[in-house]
This record gives sequence, C-alpha cells and structure tokens, in this order.
Amino acid sequence: MAVCCIGLSTAALAAPPPAAPTAAASAPATASTAALAPIPFVSPHAANIRTASAPDAWGGPRTPSDATLSDRVTTYAIQATLDPDKHTVDAHQVMTWRNRSDRPVDKIYLHMYLNAFEGPGSTFFTERRMYAGSGHSRGAAKLKKGEWGYIDLKKVQQNGQEVTWRYVQPDNGPKTDHTVVEMDLPQAVPAHGTLTLNMDFHDQLPRVVERTGWWGKFHLVAQWFPKIAVLELPGERGATRVRWNAHEFHYHSEFYADYGNYDVKLTVPKGYTVGAVGHEASAPVDADGKVTYHFKQTDVEDFAWVAAPGYKTMDTTWTGPGSPKVKVRVIYPPEYKVVAEPTMKATTDALTYFSDTLGPYPYKTVTAVIPPYNATEAGGMEYPTFFTAEHSKEYTKGTFSQYWIDFVTIHEFGHGYFMGILGSNEFEEPMLDEGMNEYWDDRMLADRKQGIDVTKPWMKKLGFQPVLGAFAMERASGVLGINFPADSLDANSWDRLSNSSYGSVYSRTASAMRTIENLVGREAMGKAMKLYYERWKFRHPSAADLRDALAEGTGRPALIHQIFDSQVYGTQRVDASVVDVDSAEQLPQAGTVVKDGKRVTVTEKQVDKQIADARAAWKKAHKDAKHGGPYPWLTTVTVRRTGAPVPRRLEVKFADGSSETVKWDDGSRWKRFTFLKPVKAVSAELDPKRELYLDANKLNDSYRVKKDGSASSRWTADAQALLQTFYTFVGTL
Repeated sequence: MAVCCIGLSTAALAAPPPAAPTAAASAPATASTAALAPIPFVSPHAANIRTASAPDAWGGPRTPSDATLSDRVTTYAIQATLDPDKHTVDAHQVMTWRNRSDRPVDKIYLHMYLNAFEGPGSTFFTERRMYAGSGHSRGAAKLKKGEWGYIDLKKVQQNGQEVTWRYVQPDNGPKTDHTVVEMDLPQAVPAHGTLTLNMDFHDQLPRVVERTGWWGKFHLVAQWFPKIAVLELPGERGATRVRWNAHEFHYHSEFYADYGNYDVKLTVPKGYTVGAVGHEASAPVDADGKVTYHFKQTDVEDFAWVAAPGYKTMDTTWTGPGSPKVKVRVIYPPEYKVVAEPTMKATTDALTYFSDTLGPYPYKTVTAVIPPYNATEAGGMEYPTFFTAEHSKEYTKGTFSQYWIDFVTIHEFGHGYFMGILGSNEFEEPMLDEGMNEYWDDRMLADRKQGIDVTKPWMKKLGFQPVLGAFAMERASGVLGINFPADSLDANSWDRLSNSSYGSVYSRTASAMRTIENLVGREAMGKAMKLYYERWKFRHPSAADLRDALAEGTGRPALIHQIFDSQVYGTQRVDASVVDVDSAEQLPQAGTVVKDGKRVTVTEKQVDKQIADARAAWKKAHKDAKHGGPYPWLTTVTVRRTGAPVPRRLEVKFADGSSETVKWDDGSRWKRFTFLKPVKAVSAELDPKRELYLDANKLNDSYRVKKDGSASSRWTADAQALLQTFYTFVGTL
C-alpha cells in the first residue's frame, strides 16, 4: 500500500523545546507572512511502498543532455575547524535549499544526527536498550562520561534575521530526542523559490560509535552538520501530497537526503592526514601550525571526512567506459599496511564490475579509509565517493581473511551505487540499499568464482573443509530470516522484531534476488538491473519502482509480482517437498475382456503365463540389457508446497540412467506428476540445480525409491551440506 501521508502536523509540534544543554535558543523573529497551513510529516511507520512513483518524480529520468547529474536541491558551503584534543568541530555553514513544491514553506526541518549520542534519552539509545537482548549491532559498547557526542546550534539567520527553532519528534519518539529541529522562517520560501540560511554550530564528537567519532587521535567526522530533511512531492515514493520526510535517528536506521553540492574547507593541525567526500579543489593552505584542506563535490547527498596524524596513503587511477578518470586513494594506519593493497585492488575491481554491470561510475574520486585498532565501529560505513573499510593484521590469499577484506570493501563501495547514485531512502526501505547492494556484491564474488573457505582446525579433524559460495554464505548467515521471516523485506529500519530481523534485510534480499535471477536467467536479470539504474539514478526510487523495473526488464511481470507480494511485502516462508515416488510395472490384468466381439474371461494363470513368455522373449532379444522389460513402468511423483508459491523444476531419474524434468509453476498446493517409461524411477528431486536460495529446507527436496548405497551417499551429501551451513553459521557469530 502507499505510504500514509498523515503524520504529526507542524502546529502540533510547536510546543517549547525541553531544557537541554544542546538547545541554544535563538532570539524571536517576526514572520513576514501569516502562518501557512502546516505541511505534514510522512507516517512514523512509513514502509512497504506498493505504488510506483510518477514518471516525472524527482524531475524525471536523468539523461546525458542534462547539464547536471542530479536535480540539485541543496548547496552546503562549510568552514570547519577540528580540535583533536577536545574532539570538537566548530563550523560556519551556508545552506541553500530550493523549494521544489508549488506552495510556500514557512517551516523547515533539519536533521541533527549527532544528538543521537548526547545521552540515554535519545531515540537511538532508547531503541538500543529494547533491542539489546536480541543480538549484536554496531554501537553496542557503552559510552562513558566524556565520551558522549552532540551538536549545538549557535546561530541561525535568514537574510540577517534570527531564526527560531525547537526540537521535535516526528516519529513520536521520546521528548528527550533532539535529532530533528523545526525552524520558523522569518520569510516564507515561495513556491519554487530558494532559501539561504547562515549557521554557526559546534560538534562534540563521541568516542567512535555507530559510524562516527574519535579514538585516540583518529577522527571520523560523519553526520556532523545540520542537514535539511527531504520535502517529498505527490507521486514520489508513494506520496499523495506534499510532505516532510524527517525521521528521528533510529537505532537501525541510516540516512536519506536531497542531492546537492558541497564546498567544504577543513582546518586541522599540521601533520594530520585528511580524506573526505569529493576532490581537493585547491592546494592545502599552511598557517599558524594548521592546514586547511578544500574539498568539493557535486551531485551527492552527504559529506563526511577523516583526520588522523601519521596515516599513510596509497594512490592509483582507474578508467572505464563512460566514466571520468577516477583517483582512488586508500588511507591507512601503518600497522595495517598488509590490507592496504588488497583494499585498493578490491576497490578498483568493484569499480570495474559495477560500472560494467550497472552503469558508469560518474565521480572523479573514491577514498577508502582503514580504521585503527579499537575503532572497529568506524569500519564498514559508506558515504558518497568515500567509505571506511575493514582492518586486519592478517591477510592470506585463499582464506577467510581474504574473503572478508574483499567483501567488506566491495560492499562499502557498492553503497556508492545503491545508497549514493540511486538515492535509496535508508530510513524507510533499507532493502533498497543494504539488501540490493548485498545481492550485487555476492553476484560479483560469484562471477569471479571467489569461494569462502570457512574451515576451522577442528573441522579438518572431522574431515570437513567447507568452501561456500557467496550466496550459500547468505543462506548460512541468514538462516533464521529465511526459515522464519518476522518482517517483510520492505519494512522500515526501526519497526522490526529484533536485531536478527533487521539483519535479514541483507541475506534475505540477496537470496530473493538471486532466486529471481535463477528463474528468469542471468541475461534478463542483468538487463533489468541496468534498466533500474538508468531509470532511477540520481532520483529516489521505492521498492515499487524496483519491482516495476524488474518486471519490465525481465519480461516476467507475473513472477516478479508474485515474489514481491510474498517476500518484499510479505513474510511467507518458501518450502516444498517430494512426498512420495511410486513406480508400478504396467502388467496385463486378469478379468473379462472383449475379444473378437465376444466377452471372455482371462484367468490369473493365463496372465502369469503371458507375462512369463513376454519376459523370456524380451530377455532373449536384449541379452545385454541391465534394465527394462516388455512392459512399461508408470511412475507417480507427489509433491507438496507448504510455503509461498515459487516456480520449481522437478527432476526424476530412472533406472536406465535417463531423466525427465518438468516444471511445477501453477501455484497448486500439491501435485502428482506421472511418467510412463521402460524402467522404474530411482529418485525425484525438486530444484535440482539449487536455484531457489529462498527455500527454507533443502533436505526435503529429494526422495529415493530404494535405500541402497547410492541413496546413502545422497543422504550423506545432504547431511554434509546441512552441517556445513551450521558450522559456517557458528563460525561467523
């Protein structure tokens, strides 16, 4: 269903802010116009968007003739200074915002993400306490006195007039959550007009937690500036009227913002290595023991940066069809030099794969940062043209260490496409970023046949050396989400049963998309994904827009809608089994028959002689035959579905080595298939090519007629597969 547009009105949120050290009150200002009708918030539970966006949503598809990559809505010019001893950032920001709607706007909403870490009363920490008993997530370590983080607004002006503001909770979170502010503008922004705000703000960075902060002298500065929320128009992501998409910073949620331009000057102590979103616009300027770096980037939704003394850099360039020459940089602490080169190679490999299979990489830079020891929570996070990778002192080719470094690097780079270029709303539809990115990462690893060696020493002693493919690994790590899905894939990031349910966004989405690819064919899926990318790059698609692109691109709309209804919008388990295999030789029967116009009786004795004579004659004529006889065998295979309908293949093997494969795709709960063959059946198996990664139980897919040696081997193979999955799951906890 479409996202509900009914939320808390701005009038209802006009109460004075709660007392808090982070709420620096501005002087009252007189509005230039009478109060306008409030623009509602999107629903606090927005998710599961079924209505496709309008063709002209977000300005319509971007084409090569457009002057800019995106329909630029915002511009941020920021001058910031880092104090590495106090772990603070003081900054001045000029924000320009374009009102895309056809109505004036007198109130705007800004995200103050850093306030998620100001104390235990935030929505983030409130939800973390609730989820704490159901699994691990980043941010699990406790912050202590002196380690909290926050952002203070010091000054906000519009055309020289002070802007009043207050904290609000659009998702009905605790009143002590200060991650969204409402601002009353002295002068309303006219329809299709622009707003410019001058702001001074102060950041206290937290000890590294949940994607941002410090450890020692290392500073990852992310979600650090006041960022305007997205004003969505009718026809965009299920909206039926103009609405503000301004969610609080939830425990599991990431981010969503308009495309725009960033012009940022960063001042740090001399001797610090600095990396950031975008490219250096000019040479660093040295003055008074400090260095100012100047970065610019157009057509992105965010800006983050890193500063640390003594860090090393590794550089290369990458070129690809349709892309500019790309400068690739890895920033790393000396103690993790061993993974710098593998991180670089994985990044350039990902540039090639994503550019070839989705679309050309449009930016001029990619920067990967390897965090230091004890800053694990800074690793594995993405921003446009900039991401943090994984650190490790061990890297051996052909081992799990290689897989992990490669996978994390590819995954974080991949977000540059699914989060960045495609502009997915990570608040409300994390599957479009985390899930779809996971699928394409696994596809890249599978295409280059990079298996995952999960062997532990104790496994070798038991005779197991499991090497799993990327998608098999997804089944192993996401076994609970696939077997017992609690939430739909397109659920938002905070309305979830547990940490594990949120985690299934990764594995279950990847498994669902791989299942679709196996059913429609690699070429069709590749075509559909290119269509999705080309149609929705630099816009903000919904799951409904992905669904429609896949339906059109694969040419299988019924299948796509079926899987989206049961998995993306539903929680149906996928499972079916072979219930029975029966083979009966079709022999003559005693009784009465009509012969030469007269009814005669055929006795059992006559039938027995007829059968014996026929067998003798057949054997004489087929002296070397090991199978077969004068009479055919009728095999009946019964299959039963206990989960969502998904097209399947049934393969039946016969005693002479032949086989028959049929499709079971009519949606029936059970079905009997019959085969008339010269020999009896020896086995039947659903999904013989193991294409259905959503199948909850692969052990009930096969059935043997006879318990012989080959049957035992078959069971051993299935049991080993199950044990490998279990060992892998345990080994990665």
